[in-house]
Amino acid sequence: MPQVDLAAALEDPASWQRQALTTLQLPRIAQGLLVGAVLAMSGAALQGLLRNPLADPFILGVSGGAALGSAAVTLLGLGAALAEAAGGFAGALGALLLVTALASDRGRISPLRMLLIGVVFNALAGAALMVLHALADPGAVQVTLIRLMGSVGADPSQPLLLPILALALVVGGAALLASARSLNLLALGDETARSLGVDPDRLRLLLFVLVSLPIGAVVAITGLIGFVGLIVPHAVRLAVGPDHRLLLPLAALFGAGFVTLADASVSALAGPIGTELPVGVVTALVGGPVFLALLRYKPSRVPG
Repeated sequence: MPQVDLAAALEDPASWQRQALTTLQLPRIAQGLLVGAVLAMSGAALQGLLRNPLADPFILGVSGGAALGSAAVTLLGLGAALAEAAGGFAGALGALLLVTALASDRGRISPLRMLLIGVVFNALAGAALMVLHALADPGAVQVTLIRLMGSVGADPSQPLLLPILALALVVGGAALLASARSLNLLALGDETARSLGVDPDRLRLLLFVLVSLPIGAVVAITGLIGFVGLIVPHAVRLAVGPDHRLLLPLAALFGAGFVTLADASVSALAGPIGTELPVGVVTALVGGPVFLALLRYKPSRVPG
């Protein structure tokens, strides 16, 4: 990523700096904001739905299915970036339906069983991905591996990808915000929620679908960016409490900032180390210790 002099870019519309700013840097910032918001809000919603602080898209198998679907399109040569996004959608939705079906018992969805099945599905999706890598062209494998590491660098040749992410955030975010009160009632327990007019199983199924589609888009377009959906909701919950009417929008806001700052650090380190690290590496390196610190120093405020 070229370093742009902002003053020069604003002064001369025809300069290469203006072109780099408008076609590379601004779309990259926008993509980082959207990705962070989707991941953090989805993580907060899943933790509320399952009443489990370890729930996030990477544990429930949604991201594994999205990665498998997107990579399959690439490795099998079935299409370009938009087809990969569609593959990610299909993989996320397929994973969700399979995990939900296996976790259901006579119409009731067991949160604990869903978590365990999600972990198993992630392992199976990883194995299937390795089989595809073994059978595919080495050049395509390298492209897929690099993309799955997680990057928010926007592709100027695919201008529709950014609107897809924006649409995913708007649709999924609006649905989650509309369900914030129901998520608060669900935190009281399934039986209490039923007595107050909320069907826990129907709510879980509906919101699982609405969460899986934005996650599918994110993984298909940017790859696997971990820990955002896990640590950001925890940090926000420690600050403002468990009320989803505040938790969801603030998680989206701080998730957007977290991913954008992580990507800025990647760009800043590219010169000294001679290469640009995947942003998913940075979020994991920062997120892991921060999450452990949250558990260590504020155990009484962390749910579970």
